[in-house]
Amino acid sequence: MKKFDCFSPTDFRYSVEELKDYLTEDAFIKYKTIVEVALIRKLAEYGICPKDIIDEVEKASEKIYTKEVYQKEEELKHDIRALVEIIKSKVSPKAKLYIHLTATSYDIINIANILRYKNAFYDIILPDMVKLERSLIEMARNEKNTLQMGRTHGQHAEPLTFGFFIAQYVNRWGNMILKVKNAINNLVGKFSGSIGAYNALSLFLDNPEKFEYDLLKSLGLKSSKISTQILPPEPLINLIHTVVLGWGVLANYADDMRNLQRTEIGEVYESFDVKQIGSSTMPQKRNPINFENIKSSWKKFMPTMITLYLNQIIEHQGDLTNSLSSRYLPELFVIFDSSVKRAINVTKNLQINRDKMKKNFVQSADKIIAEPLQILLSQSGYSNAYEKVRELTIVSNQESKSLIKLIFEDKTIKPYLKKFNENHIKLILHPENYIGIAPKKTAEICDLWERLIINIEDDVSE
Repeated sequence: MKKFDCFSPTDFRYSVEELKDYLTEDAFIKYKTIVEVALIRKLAEYGICPKDIIDEVEKASEKIYTKEVYQKEEELKHDIRALVEIIKSKVSPKAKLYIHLTATSYDIINIANILRYKNAFYDIILPDMVKLERSLIEMARNEKNTLQMGRTHGQHAEPLTFGFFIAQYVNRWGNMILKVKNAINNLVGKFSGSIGAYNALSLFLDNPEKFEYDLLKSLGLKSSKISTQILPPEPLINLIHTVVLGWGVLANYADDMRNLQRTEIGEVYESFDVKQIGSSTMPQKRNPINFENIKSSWKKFMPTMITLYLNQIIEHQGDLTNSLSSRYLPELFVIFDSSVKRAINVTKNLQINRDKMKKNFVQSADKIIAEPLQILLSQSGYSNAYEKVRELTIVSNQESKSLIKLIFEDKTIKPYLKKFNENHIKLILHPENYIGIAPKKTAEICDLWERLIINIEDDVSE
């Protein structure tokens, strides 16, 4: 049952159920507790605290409830100290001494955030991105020979295939998957104390950096080469920048598919449920709401990058000027994945009107030979072939005459047409064949990304 007493539409309209274990407030408390327990284990391993308290702390951590932590925070006005006090309330006096020992708040917060973000991407978001890539590959392969009119500046240009059109997004989206994966792998954590100089750990250890390395490694993370109270912001900002960059590719795909659904174009259609309504007053409407939603989500969160760039500025060894603005990152990840999931569904069920693509091609079939004609005439020795063909297109438009007919009737062109080989003449007479290597290139791109995607899937599943 959805909860409707929320301020954010993310909670009741765009939520991703699978991400709740990573990106909710409950999940944040869970991950901070995981870090506190990992700290106890490592303190025991290094001989700083007794090993027999590990089980006690672990069992206590299983009984930490978000509500009680936040109630404690209302009293203490400090989130991490509230968590620490709740953990302490559930363990023996002996164990209390070691909870949060040598840690500063942002040691716990930074590690918890990086860990949950990494897990969310590897477990849910990256696999969803791969699913979309596979759907795009399938569509590109199926339509690699489907004739479509290419468009530049919103005008008919030269023919290609619909599969070639989609192959552009196979390649662009595939590159974004690789970039996101690389950005995740470059995330780092820190356990270096209140100013980053390992002051507290140095009270117990000669090599506090090794403790940090071992602690983070036990959680599957790498350590920052140096930090202040908080992590250097660039690795996380780079991840979000990469996500937003990929979101832009998704929005571009959505925009293209939305435009192909215009009544006067009508080359693709979103699937429409039997009881689905497009308009409250126009029963005939079938609106491209899914692609519009994807573009709208990008418009909402793309400007977030400005805030994140501002988050690069931190005074001295740390402050809280980035605290509130950073708390909205989980929402960004949720809506991004929500958009990816929406794109998967709408792509799998996209209705392709090949007949309409052919009809749209026929509208300009007579004119598209202008490009190959001027090139072939020029190569045959016709001076200023471009201008001659351009003049004939004007006549064709003004007098509503066939450009092909005008070409074969033109006395200045006839001698040069004799120099064309048989294939060139066929091309002029059958412009639907003027698609270059679109089918071949489509297949190559699909083959390439299928190989690369298998490697990504293997990495994600490890």
